[in-house]
Amino acid sequence: MIDILIKNATIVTVDEDRRVLFDGALAIKKDRIIAIGSTEDVLKEYREAKKIIDAKGKVIFPGFINTHNHLFQTLLKGLGDDMVLKDWLATMTFPAAKHITREDTYLAAMQGCIEGLHSGITTMVDYMYPHNREYLSDGIIDAYRELGIRGILGRGTMNTGIQFGVQKEIMQDVETVEKDLRRLFEEYHNSENGRIKIWVAPAAMWSNTKEMLKMLWNVTNEYDSHFTVHISETPFDREATKELHGKVDIELLEELGIVGPNVLMVHCVYLTEEDMELTKKYDMKVSHNTASNMYLSSGVAPIPEMLRKGITVSLGVDGAASNNSQDMIELMKLTALQHKVNKLDPLAMSAEKVLELATIDGAKAIGMEDEIGSLEVGKKADLIIFNPLLNPKAIPLHNPVSTLVYSSSMQNVEEVIVDGNIIMEDSKILTIEDEKEVLRKVQRAADELCQRGNITNKGPGHIWNSIY
Repeated sequence: MIDILIKNATIVTVDEDRRVLFDGALAIKKDRIIAIGSTEDVLKEYREAKKIIDAKGKVIFPGFINTHNHLFQTLLKGLGDDMVLKDWLATMTFPAAKHITREDTYLAAMQGCIEGLHSGITTMVDYMYPHNREYLSDGIIDAYRELGIRGILGRGTMNTGIQFGVQKEIMQDVETVEKDLRRLFEEYHNSENGRIKIWVAPAAMWSNTKEMLKMLWNVTNEYDSHFTVHISETPFDREATKELHGKVDIELLEELGIVGPNVLMVHCVYLTEEDMELTKKYDMKVSHNTASNMYLSSGVAPIPEMLRKGITVSLGVDGAASNNSQDMIELMKLTALQHKVNKLDPLAMSAEKVLELATIDGAKAIGMEDEIGSLEVGKKADLIIFNPLLNPKAIPLHNPVSTLVYSSSMQNVEEVIVDGNIIMEDSKILTIEDEKEVLRKVQRAADELCQRGNITNKGPGHIWNSIY
């Protein structure tokens, strides 16, 4: 007997042929999809299952893959609004990072992943860069395991850049980082049936020495893992790296030999034509963080140009302190609209391409396209069930992809399945007893962190900012 049978659904497969089945069924056994096709055909072979879901009127999409985040920042939502990056770092992010604890990272990750699951995110790539004490990364992994999400933990590092504002309290030396990095790989990499993975994630090229970067790359390849780093988010990233290392950030990657399909570059707003050719040459991947780039007024990444060159581009919600949400559905709409208006061309980005960025291209970006990112026989059962009736915004539904991208919200995500496990059912996360209680704990942790970090831009301390 199979475990889950979903029938009578519209299934958006995002497979190689981009098939959309308008009366489809899908069978799951353990963690894999074992059948997909018309309801009539699938039911000929599979009529009995431990769980049968009648999805008439609903849409099945592959689970969304978020390729960049800073989950600890969910505790900082709304504290850095309407600031330039320099003030955003100085008045909020760095003061908080100096005081964050393992319990904070756990609760922050719980909140971020809960919000992400509600918006259809089944794979979360986190980038834990401040380390003021031991085991901060473990708090993120604790949340991944408890919720049952597919989670990648990028162990971040900074060991230079004081002249650029990096706080010494969150810097660590090469030996300390390597020791902890190897511990994380040995304890967690490919655990939980492969759902948990460890990556290497230096904060930026200008905040790490060449010695640190070389060590990180060596460990990455020793464990057959991935390397992710912020690249050319702003002109400052390029200039600071050149000041410290003699070359701009992406050129430094090439000089150090940190290139290849297991390198995921984040932001890439200021890549030149030559930089994009370099990216394509080495098959390096890109995480496009539309919302945070707009929030911090960093600029518009040349994504249409990258896509025309055949560069793999994915989507990242980024940290909630520079986005204010972990909502992939919101991000997809912002991505489509940003590139249309930037190019003054409605064809600069389509709903279908945005969905690809959030699914199969996201899977390619993290080296898992053979496992996730589309709904195909043999792949992992990571998917969402979208119910248009849960939000009037999604009615009428004529085209499921355009409705998802342009006319829906996280309210429409009714069920989430990760690795063949039902994580959310009837819009309720099943892996925790009381979602509201978790969120109450998050609020208390956020308030206490602000108190420890003397962050006053909240409540009565926030000054009304009408600008003009």
